[in-house]
Amino acid sequence: MLANRAQAALTRVKTRRVAPGVSFVVTMLEIDGAYGEGGGQLLRTAVALSAITGRSVRVSNIRAGRARPGLAPQHIAAVRAVAALCDAKVRNLVPHATQIDFEPGAIRGGSFRFDVGTAGSVMLVLQALLPVAVAGNAPCRVVVTGGTDVRGAPPGDYVRHVLLPRLAELGVDASVEVKRRGYYPGGGGEIELVFSSAQLRPQRWEAVGRVHRIRGRAHVAQLPQRIAERMREAAQRVLDLAAKAQVEAEHEDEAAGPGGAIVVWVEGEAGVLGAGRIAERGIRAETLGVAAAKEILSDLEVGAALDTHAADQILVYLALAGAESSFTIRELTRHARTAMWLNEQFLPVRHEASEQGKVTRVRVLGHRRKAF
Repeated sequence: MLANRAQAALTRVKTRRVAPGVSFVVTMLEIDGAYGEGGGQLLRTAVALSAITGRSVRVSNIRAGRARPGLAPQHIAAVRAVAALCDAKVRNLVPHATQIDFEPGAIRGGSFRFDVGTAGSVMLVLQALLPVAVAGNAPCRVVVTGGTDVRGAPPGDYVRHVLLPRLAELGVDASVEVKRRGYYPGGGGEIELVFSSAQLRPQRWEAVGRVHRIRGRAHVAQLPQRIAERMREAAQRVLDLAAKAQVEAEHEDEAAGPGGAIVVWVEGEAGVLGAGRIAERGIRAETLGVAAAKEILSDLEVGAALDTHAADQILVYLALAGAESSFTIRELTRHARTAMWLNEQFLPVRHEASEQGKVTRVRVLGHRRKAF
């Protein structure tokens, strides 16, 4: 079904003029930005895969179904970051644009600095550029300023304690340090990514297995410390039902503005599961702590190997690993399905998903032969 729908969303643009009277045929993938989840993730993944494969892409109908269609500052920052890593030419990269052309060059390493300019998520910028650095095996140091803990994006502690350990299992040597927290609407946070090397290897993740420990961190800045304590206490009460948990509560003295978040994670004998919530005006601290804890327990109860947030982000790395990988998940989200579809447009892979009891098994069927 994914392959059939892909054909409806895919066309080719076929000429490039290189000198007066001289042209040659190239292929540019034209991706419908309204496909699937139809949001910023589709755009970020499309330009990342363009950089990885060296194949130009046109993304149209960007965020067409959103209340405010087109490019927001965080989307522009992500595309600029990927472009910097591969010396790409980008057309129409302006606020509110609903179509861009991205023509990649060679992937390179080095030191980079990007500013989202708002509270837009710095973690989503990393989500776009890290697979590019990994595919090119191009060591780099990247500093990004903006929002470190904002709605609609993985919190900084989730990336550090859940996503990066999972990528390490795949063979990715990278670290992220949250230099300064930044919250909505002011932003002003700062993170540093250091990527050293990668030797991707396929994985078959069945479940996290026996729980070694459950950890977490609740934090606030420029708000009463008691709010972080309430998030911590609520999460700990729920998590202790599964195993003794250690959840910390902190006050961030160096943050750029007021805000808070909680992230909890399970360290098992065969992997990590995580969940997080961002503090919001009008939502009780206890509600946030309980929601994050219950999400993790739901994954543990069904025996999932990956949480839904990790699956969305890891699919591109599994597609690059070159042979069959698989994992189990409690729920296959639209974001994951969209990531699977995009992988198949650029890479010689296909995906299969099947229900097995309380989980869904996802198989990434790759080929050792590179087609780019």
